Amino acid sequence: MSSLQNIQSKQHNLAVTSTELGANVNSKYYPNCDETVWLRSCEQEVIEPITGSIIGTIPLWLNGSLVRNGPGSIKVGNEYLQHLFDSSALLHRFCIENGTVTYQCRFLQSEVFKRNRAANRIVVTEFGTKAVPDPCRSIFQRVAAIFNPKSEDISDNSMISVYPFGDEMYAFGEIPIIHRINPENLETESRVDVSDFVSIVHHTSHPHVMNDGTVYNMALTLYTTGPYHTIVKFPPLAKGHNKSNMFEQATIVAGIPARWPLHPSYMHTFGMTDNYFIIVEQPLNVSIGGMVMTKLQNDPIVGCFRWYQHENTQINLISRETGKLVYKFYSEAFFYLHIINQYEVLDHVVIDICTYCDPSMLECMYINSMKNMQHNENYANMFRSKPVRFVLPLKPDKTRLNLVQLTGTTAEAHYLPNGEIFVKPENLSDLGCETPRINYEQYLGKEYRFFYAISADVDAANPGTIIKVDTVNKTSRTWCEENCYPSEPIFVPRPDCQFEDDGVILAAMVWGRDETNRVGLLVLDAQTFKELGRAEFETSGPVPKCLHGWFLPQRTS
Repeated sequence: MSSLQNIQSKQHNLAVTSTELGANVNSKYYPNCDETVWLRSCEQEVIEPITGSIIGTIPLWLNGSLVRNGPGSIKVGNEYLQHLFDSSALLHRFCIENGTVTYQCRFLQSEVFKRNRAANRIVVTEFGTKAVPDPCRSIFQRVAAIFNPKSEDISDNSMISVYPFGDEMYAFGEIPIIHRINPENLETESRVDVSDFVSIVHHTSHPHVMNDGTVYNMALTLYTTGPYHTIVKFPPLAKGHNKSNMFEQATIVAGIPARWPLHPSYMHTFGMTDNYFIIVEQPLNVSIGGMVMTKLQNDPIVGCFRWYQHENTQINLISRETGKLVYKFYSEAFFYLHIINQYEVLDHVVIDICTYCDPSMLECMYINSMKNMQHNENYANMFRSKPVRFVLPLKPDKTRLNLVQLTGTTAEAHYLPNGEIFVKPENLSDLGCETPRINYEQYLGKEYRFFYAISADVDAANPGTIIKVDTVNKTSRTWCEENCYPSEPIFVPRPDCQFEDDGVILAAMVWGRDETNRVGLLVLDAQTFKELGRAEFETSGPVPKCLHGWFLPQRTS
């Protein structure tokens, strides 16, 4: 086992004050990138919908709401949160109806948000931010809080994503506390602790929603034998049911023991095909011992992350029928947040992932790092994510040197001396890509061709670029506009969709420099990647860039 490297930077141990927020701007490595779109704090919620100015045409068949989640404010009183992942969650809604669009935004009313606002300071230590400790909390109380999501020492800031559970919409973070939100006015309606219904201490912020309404998510479960990466199933409520919500029916349907019992891998997402759950154990791990120490010292959670630089990544295929591990593959070490898609074809499993060489991008998301990125010549390489394809042979021919027998791919697989299979990916694009989306409704876990992403190249001519990648031809189309920064592109199929990219791309937009109060919704033709129309709004205060969202079609009676 290689020695561990702590990815926490010493310079980020204390909350910064408002007087420290300035940065030297004499010279810039990335003059085309305005990092301040991530550093804004919403000062005024937009509770009542405002109507946008329409440019071009919004298709009349496109009716529904795009609900988004992401960083809303890095400021609490005179203090500043230190990491983007600690920012107070801000919900956005673009309501599209008969060619018109309205906009709203509201803060998620999590307990930590309300406590911070009441105290006018940071009261809970977050992922990358250290709070002033409560002198009334003993060391033993802090340690007891480690695996207790109900503890006041645990932040419930559900700032990453939103997903539907049946007719309800929930905001997600990575602890098993989620918040039910009203998708029509963005009110926070309730707080659900998923661990009340199923034995988990962590879950990903990217569950999978099936067409029949079933939801799956990956979690971490602690058994007497050690931690397991588990798959939790939330069946839809049946007619005549006596359950009040989908969580009451939650069950663990699959699981594998963590590769390193004292250092389970950090997980942000997982994959599903017709027959397999896919769990990718990267060598970025959460040290259980380190977690105890961070609690004892009231240090940020990132302090218990460890990067096993010389260890391989392990890709696990788990049978959806039995819930047991059936295949295991290895690759060179990489860090990832998002899987693009995965599918089975001709006795192979293909999995596409946006990968980083290491977890340096987590350092890039510190507020100080972003403020000073223009003076960091390594920032672009640290932040860049490349989309790659792994091909996993299920019935390898031992007489072949390269075990991959699919045509149209340069991905490789080879036997190691110990009999394990080592896989090497192929690049899907030379462009840096993140927050990838597909025609999810029709192609999740199926053989597909196109995905959509935002640029991860801060050194590009236009870092605010939306990308469409053709995974067959390895070509791409792009859309960009000077000083415009779109967020995650979401595919919405046209009614009676006839082919994979038969629909539109929706992307929230903000603008850089002094246009802090300008926000918009972009509509692209997914096939041609040409702009069809947009709605633009002027708000009463700054609008930050958001992370992830979900499109809810208008209900038909």
